[in-house]
Amino acid sequence: MGCPVVLHQLMLHCWQKERGQRPHFNSVVSFLDKLIRNPTSLLTLVDNSFPESLEDMPDYPPFISIGDWLDSIKMSQYKNQFLAAGFTTLDSVSTMSIDDIRRIGVSLIGHQRRMVSSIQNLRLQFLTVQHNGFHN
Repeated sequence: MGCPVVLHQLMLHCWQKERGQRPHFNSVVSFLDKLIRNPTSLLTLVDNSFPESLEDMPDYPPFISIGDWLDSIKMSQYKNQFLAAGFTTLDSVSTMSIDDIRRIGVSLIGHQRRMVSSIQNLRLQFLTVQHNGFHN
C-alpha cells in the first residue's frame, strides 16, 4: 500500500519465480529512466483494485489498434480525441501522463483512472516484450 502502481507492477515482474521470466537489469534501468522522465506516472498509488499478479493483468498485443484498446477498457468514446492528439499507436499511448489524458479531453476522474491503470499495464507489457526480445 502506498507504492506507485507502476513500481509495484515492476516489482511483481522482477519477483517472477522463473529466473528467465524476470527482466534484465538493462530493461529495469531503461524502464526506471522513463519513469524519471515522466514522474506523473508515479502518482497513482496501489490499492486493492489492481491485479495481484502478472497473470491477472490484461494482455494487449503490440499490434492492437487504439480503437481496440479503448474498446477493451470500455472507453471507445475517446477514440477521436486520441487520434486527433496524435496518439495513434499503443507505443505512443504508453508514454502518456495523466496531464496528457486531461489535455485530450478526458475530464471524468473515473475514466482518467481507468486509462492510467491500463497505460501502466501497457508499460509493463512493453517491458516484458523488451525483456523477452533479449532472450530470443
